[in-house]
Formats: sequence, C-alpha cells, structure tokens
Amino acid sequence: MDRIDRAVGAVLGSAVGDALGAPFEFGLPGAFTERFPDGVGEMCGGAGWDPGEATDDTQMAVLVGESLLDRGGLDLPDVFDRFRRWAAGEPKDIGLQTEDVLGSGDPWDTAAALHFQFNGRAAGNGSLMRAATSAVHFAGAGRQATMDAARRIAALTHGDAAAWEGTAILHELVRVALDGEDPLAAVPTALAHVADVHRPRWSTVLAPDWHPDDATEFNGAVWPCLASAVWALRTTATFEAALAAAVDLGGDTDTVAAVTGALAGAVHGPASIPGRWIEPLHVPLPGFGGRVLRADELRELAVSLVS
Repeated sequence: MDRIDRAVGAVLGSAVGDALGAPFEFGLPGAFTERFPDGVGEMCGGAGWDPGEATDDTQMAVLVGESLLDRGGLDLPDVFDRFRRWAAGEPKDIGLQTEDVLGSGDPWDTAAALHFQFNGRAAGNGSLMRAATSAVHFAGAGRQATMDAARRIAALTHGDAAAWEGTAILHELVRVALDGEDPLAAVPTALAHVADVHRPRWSTVLAPDWHPDDATEFNGAVWPCLASAVWALRTTATFEAALAAAVDLGGDTDTVAAVTGALAGAVHGPASIPGRWIEPLHVPLPGFGGRVLRADELRELAVSLVS
C-alpha cells in the first residue's frame, strides 16, 4: 500500500466514521452493538441524519482541504472565511463553541482567543474532527511542520492550547501512518513535541493502559476524544472493528468515530473500508450552492492533498 492509498484511507475513513456515528450521537454506550447484534453495522441514518450523511466534522474538513488547494497552502483568513460562510448556511449541526466564534463578528485572528478569554473553556474536540485533510496535506513536510500547521488551524476556533496540542498529536500520528509506520509506536515521540504545560495530561490519556472508562470528561472534550480513537485503534485489528468500537462508546459518536476513521483508514487503507459504508456516503456543504460531495470526490480531494 502506498502513501496515496493511505491518504485516501485517512480522508475517506474519517468521513465514513463521521456518518456512521452521527445517528448514535449522545446515545448510551453499547447502542451500536444493540442495533447490530450480528456485528454487521450499516449506515442506518437517524436522529435527523440520512443514511451515509456526513456532519459538520467532514464538512469543515472539506473546507480546510479545498482552501489548502485553492490557495496553494495555508491561508488562515481564507479558511476562517469559508468556515463563516458555511456557518451562515445553517448546517444541521455545528458545535456551540465553533458557532459562537464564527458568529461573533470578530476578526479571524482574535475571535477564538476572545471567546476563550470570556468563557475560560475552549478544549472541545471541534478542531480534531476536521483534521484529516490538513493532516494529509502537511504530512510530507515533516513532524514539526505538520504539528505547527495543526496548531494554527485549531486556533481559528479553539482558544485553549490543549486543543491545539491534541490536534498536533493527531496530525503527527497520521503523518507516521502515511509513511507506513505504526502510529501507536510513535505516540511517545509525538508527546515529546507537545508543549511542556500540556504534556502530562496528554501523556496520561494516551498511555497504553488508558481505557475510555478512565475519562474524566465527556468525550466531546479534546482529551478523551483523541484518547478514545487511539484506544479503538490499539484494541482492534481491522478498520471495521475500530469504527464499531468507537461508535459503541456512546457520547460524541460522530467525532470520536471520525478521528478513529482517520487513523484506522491511514493504517488499514481504503480497501479495508466496507463498500456498504462507502456507497451511501455524502457530504453536503451548506452555504456553497447546494454542493454535495460523494466518495469519489473525497478520494480525489485526498489524492490532490498529498504533498
């Protein structure tokens, strides 16, 4: 499997995880297994989502990816403008923190910081959920460049540096996977490049013996979200099993599964993603003329992002 295959696996896998988990969002643990006791999970739809419909997680990831391509690199004001246009298009779902930042009317380079200054809390998982496309794009530039880019993109909507560091770790693990290496083995090295003040907490949740039952926050927070995705990858042997484990955790199922899908897709490749999950996949883009991307367009996006 080559680098392009793994990149397609990461982008497509994240979108599939997002759509698979959406109908179970805020549900109880075990709901996925209860719905599919034979172990053959389907894109079932529900809770306002059509079967295979991707949420804000993938919608924002597409916006990041398309900005990187259209602008020839990272243009933060352009990314922020695309986010604002999307939010004004009234998407079905948008994180409360992201909505506040994008709707504040404040400039792109101060909106998230001002939100954090006022609220004091901004470590949601919203910067993780959209990271697959940027992780693929910056992977070729090496560890430092991809982690720095992750922090800068995360900071557009999340003022808490804990979210920046979590997104930087995810970028680095995807980078390692695209190189055909084991992202789980790379966790200690990634942690060594995390800001000192945040390293102890990230080291705790990414430890090999951590379990989602050990989480001290709802998995809508950045720490248990990424940790649960790493746990799902660590404790399973296939893409399908990793996604089922992620969704079965309950809570913020679309985002945990999207992050899991990015990692598992990069590790196992696009051929490991069940066709029954790919076929109905679609990504509406509110605010952008009724565009709806399908799996083939996500593949093309992923290939174009490889650098």
